[in-house]
Amino acid sequence: MTAETRVATAPAARRGLAASSFGLLDHENVLGYVLMTPALLLLLVFIAYPFAIGVWYSMSDVQIFGLGKFIGLTNYVNLLSSPVFDQTVKNSFVYTGFATVFKLALGLAMALVLNQTFPFKNFIRASVLLPYIVPTALSTLAFLLAFNPTLSPLPWIFTPLHIPYPPAGFLGDPAHAMGAVIYVNVWRGTPFFAISLLAGLQTIPHDLYEAASIDGAHAGNRFRHVTLPLLTPVLTIVLLFSIIQTFADFQIVQVLTRGGPADSTHLFATLAYQTGMQGGRLGQGAAVSLFMLPFLGLLVIAQLWYTRRLANR
Repeated sequence: MTAETRVATAPAARRGLAASSFGLLDHENVLGYVLMTPALLLLLVFIAYPFAIGVWYSMSDVQIFGLGKFIGLTNYVNLLSSPVFDQTVKNSFVYTGFATVFKLALGLAMALVLNQTFPFKNFIRASVLLPYIVPTALSTLAFLLAFNPTLSPLPWIFTPLHIPYPPAGFLGDPAHAMGAVIYVNVWRGTPFFAISLLAGLQTIPHDLYEAASIDGAHAGNRFRHVTLPLLTPVLTIVLLFSIIQTFADFQIVQVLTRGGPADSTHLFATLAYQTGMQGGRLGQGAAVSLFMLPFLGLLVIAQLWYTRRLANR
């Protein structure tokens, strides 16, 4: 082939290559993978890689100033014999259980009220989100001042009403500290339930309520047989998100109590931070963080199974 022929055929070859490349994009599977590539790269860099590093740390004796070596499940075994970790497990279940129940009850009640027609409805709906919009650390600092035994106005309110007030304040008394942090979590998390459930309520056709009323169903029966079944898929997802977020809560407890007093409010995140970052034992801190991973994984699988079951009905 002469030089002139090669020069003449080169643009044609490039055009053929470009055409074949665009032709591949015409296939739905190939195009789908191409469009997913940026998201997959982000997931690998910001989720998969840190998670893999965390798993490796949890199975090593790595410290802040040392690479460490592989020790298998030793960190997890040591945690099982730690009284502080045992208290942390109990605290996490108590904190998550009570906070989730109260957020669910209050959020559902607020959603039912906000779903009605009343003056300034849109303004009030927007105002409900304020506790959820304010940064967690900032709003928790306000509660830190409110619970302070010296600066708080609560003793002035409790004393005339003959309500006992802890001498060390709510955050300084192990018997009351957990209740205080649960209260703050409920205050902050209830708007998430309310707005999410309100969105679910607005997808329910009003004709169903009219038909139930014609059949003689009162408000309680309409809620039980119309509202609750149709709201269950949204309710299930909101509950799952709330349980995971509450189990992994860090800011509220860290700002209010730092796990005290006497480890009475330590959660997995605060204990992991104290052990790994403040104590320098990164391996054991990572083990604390990952200890509840199997439980949360089973919870997610159960939720997905239940949601698919509802969808197939």
